[in-house]
Amino acid sequence: MGINDERDIEANLQIGPTDAGMVRLFILADGIEIPMDFDPVEAEEIAEELRAAAATARKAKPKKR
Repeated sequence: MGINDERDIEANLQIGPTDAGMVRLFILADGIEIPMDFDPVEAEEIAEELRAAAATARKAKPKKR
């Protein structure tokens, strides 16, 4: 499956700093917990990628269903 494939899965995403100075993305889906820790520089790079993807998505034409 790719990034454009739709899935019928609900997930909870939490983002915040840890006591160890890392930035954690915590994903909970179907009883599975996925903690992903990044140093602040990596977290800023991910934030830039999210902003770029959002800008591209805004320009994209929505598909007709």
